[in-house]
Amino acid sequence: MTTAPQSTMPPPYMETESDGLGAWLIRVPLLMFGGGLLLALLIFASVMAYQSYHSDRIYPGVRVGAVTVGGLSPSEAQAALDAAFPYAEETVFTFRDGERAWQMSAADLGVALDAEATVSQAFAIGHHQNPVNDLAQAANAWFNGVSISPIIIYDQSVAQAKLAAISAEIDQGVQMPSLAINGTEVLVNEGQTGRVMDVPATLANLEAYLTSLQTGAEIDLVIREAAVDAAHLQEAAEKIRIALSGPVILTATDEAGNALGPWTASVEQIASLLHVEQVIEADGTSSYVVDIDMNAFESSVGSLAPGLIAAPHDGRFHFDPVSRQLEVIQRSTSGRELNVAQTLTRLQEAVFDADYRVVPVAFDYTLPRFHNQITAAELGITELVSESTSYFMGSSQNRRTNIAVAASRLDGVVIAPGEEFSFNALVGEIAEENSFVEGKVIFGGRTTSGVGGGVCQVSTTVFRAAFTGGFAITERNSHGYRVGYYELNGQPPGLDAAIWQPERDFKFQNNTPYHILIETSIFPDQDALQFRFYSTPYFRVEVDDAIVKNIEPAKPTLYEANNDLQPGQAVQVDYAAEGADVTVYRRVYTLDGELMMDDYAYTHYLPWAAIYEVAPGDSRLNSS
Repeated sequence: MTTAPQSTMPPPYMETESDGLGAWLIRVPLLMFGGGLLLALLIFASVMAYQSYHSDRIYPGVRVGAVTVGGLSPSEAQAALDAAFPYAEETVFTFRDGERAWQMSAADLGVALDAEATVSQAFAIGHHQNPVNDLAQAANAWFNGVSISPIIIYDQSVAQAKLAAISAEIDQGVQMPSLAINGTEVLVNEGQTGRVMDVPATLANLEAYLTSLQTGAEIDLVIREAAVDAAHLQEAAEKIRIALSGPVILTATDEAGNALGPWTASVEQIASLLHVEQVIEADGTSSYVVDIDMNAFESSVGSLAPGLIAAPHDGRFHFDPVSRQLEVIQRSTSGRELNVAQTLTRLQEAVFDADYRVVPVAFDYTLPRFHNQITAAELGITELVSESTSYFMGSSQNRRTNIAVAASRLDGVVIAPGEEFSFNALVGEIAEENSFVEGKVIFGGRTTSGVGGGVCQVSTTVFRAAFTGGFAITERNSHGYRVGYYELNGQPPGLDAAIWQPERDFKFQNNTPYHILIETSIFPDQDALQFRFYSTPYFRVEVDDAIVKNIEPAKPTLYEANNDLQPGQAVQVDYAAEGADVTVYRRVYTLDGELMMDDYAYTHYLPWAAIYEVAPGDSRLNSS
């Protein structure tokens, strides 16, 4: 059987083994592309639908604080926020100043939630009209979430006004402290510290809580105090009280230590002179100066000066030839003058001293030239350089008294080199108040009674020691007639020195470089007066015998009536003496033999009559 021949063209839909794999390689990509395109179209459609749905809503995933607002419309979100944020009304702040406190809500202080602005900010996420960016923001919100901080409205002027109202309650002005004196009373006002609330600083503290949405707090008000510095006020007041606690008494003593005064500054006087001054220091603190005007006392204190001044008095000494030392026979005393300035200072210090209100006067002291500790070596006193002795046999007791008193005033005196010795200055006034008594004196051309009779024997004796010692005689006055006392025991005439105060004095100068110490002695058993000069030998002196010329006989005896005498009584009151001119020469050499002085003492004596006093009616009265 033959078969029919078969066609060689394959059937149109029959796959051969070799054609199946290649076909799928083409089909699969096409299928995938088509599926992907379809998926993309589906996603695009979904996104567009999503965005379209949220075109007037907040994208999901957006929160404001703890409130989810995603998916809500702006009005719904605003309502949700208003309901979820009661911060302004419920948050309370307490402002404190010590025990006082003020409470206010955040709303009272100008705080409020701006829900509309906050929702607008939340709605802006994914709604910027930039598809790609909006899609990214929306996706981020969906997958990660976005938190928006609520927008708080804070009106600072409201808070400032509230704090200013508190400040008005707190603020107080400064009252400065003061002191015043009313009579003798001290008035003290300690003042008041100023307090001012620092509103800006307190506001800054408040805002630190508001910006962090603190749910209330206690806030200390910032207070600035204008401190009143009264630290020294009571101290100054106490100083014034001390000043007015009693009078201040000024005292003094005289040279003998006897009390003088007292002089008193009364409390009223002190009060009238006090003054108080407030001093502001560089650091702002203050102090008080309490003082007293001492000028008011100056003239009063100065007026005391004449009665308080004392001259310095040199010590007086004897020289011991054996020890060659000085022995004090009359102690030296310092001179003094009132120191007004220092006295016022003492008064001022006493015014402010509660315990020490009796003030001794202040003096400036002048040391004597020859103080109690001075030595013979310092003065150049080494040995006896001159001496003189006179006699007073037959003298009355009064005459002896005057000789002793005058001699004592010269005993122990030191004469400095170049210094002039003055008999009158050293002996002082010859008067009864100075221990002199009445005796016979030469006055008005005759011998008569007077205070100080016999003193001329002392001046005569010191003259002779100075003359024979070689010292320069600067004043010497002779007697009107020869006095018998001065020529006793062989003493020559022409070496007497008369004294009549204040006109007549005896003076000599220490014309050596050494001091002279004068010693006097009374020898009652010999009726003798002696002067000794101690120093360092500086001269060699030659004194010639007295040259007596032009001798005139004494005048006839005179008799005078004395009602106090009985008949037959006679009292001799003057003695006969020849008149004469007497000259005594001396030559003064240095120890090396150089002539330094060649001079003399000249005296013109008048002839003198003996005078007797007798009773009235005595026959001898007619013969004179």
